[in-house]
Amino acid sequence: MKHYIDLLYEIPLFQNINKTDMDSMLTCLKPYGRFYKKGNYITHAGDNINSIGVVLSGTVQMLKEDVWGNTAILAIIPEKEIFGETFVCSRSYNSTVSFRAAGDCEILFLSFDKILHSCTKACQFHHRLIDNMVTQIALKNMQLMEKVEIISKKTLREKILVYLSRQAQQSKKLHFTVPMGRMELADYLGADRSALSRELSRMKEEGLIDYHKSTFRLYQSLEH
Repeated sequence: MKHYIDLLYEIPLFQNINKTDMDSMLTCLKPYGRFYKKGNYITHAGDNINSIGVVLSGTVQMLKEDVWGNTAILAIIPEKEIFGETFVCSRSYNSTVSFRAAGDCEILFLSFDKILHSCTKACQFHHRLIDNMVTQIALKNMQLMEKVEIISKKTLREKILVYLSRQAQQSKKLHFTVPMGRMELADYLGADRSALSRELSRMKEEGLIDYHKSTFRLYQSLEH
C-alpha cells in the first residue's frame, strides 16, 4: 500500500497524521485497494458492510432501488471522501443502499473496528483518525440534509436551482461542472429525464442559466 501514501495525505480522513506515522498506520489497519469499472457495483443493498470505503479516484453513487427496479441516486461520493460509514457505525452492518462506480474508480477499504479501537500498540495516530472520522460523518449528514432540502422543493425548477446553487457555492464560481449526466441528475432530483431536459431548456431561454452537457453557468444570484 506504500504507493498510496502521497495520496493519503490529501484525504480528509487522514488529515494531520504525521508522515512518520503513515507506515505504521497502514501496517496496523491493513487496508486493501480495489479497482471498479464504470457501472460496476461496489456493494449491493442487503450486503453486510464491515469496512469503510475511501474513494482514491473516480466517483461513487449511493443508490436506493425498489422492488420494481426503479433507482434513485441519494448521494454522490467524490474523490477523497468516504462511504459505507453509516452502516458500520450503527453496527447494523446490513446495507439498505447500493454503492456503484459512476466512472472507473479505485477504492481503499479500511476495517472500521481497526479505526475505532486502538490496538495493543496504542498507536498515536488512532485518536486523530477517530476525530477525523467523526468529522467526516458529520459532513456526510450535512450533505444528506442538502439532498432533503432539494427534493422537498415543490417544483422541478426549484429543485434544479437549489442543486445548481449548491454546486456553484461549492466551486466558488458561477461556471462549474456537475458530477452527473442528464439521466443521473434526473434520478438525483427525482424527475423524468425528458421533463428535466425541457425545464433546463426553458431556463436557458429565459436567461437564468447556460449549459453544455454537464457544464453550467448561472446568470443570477446564487441565492434563490
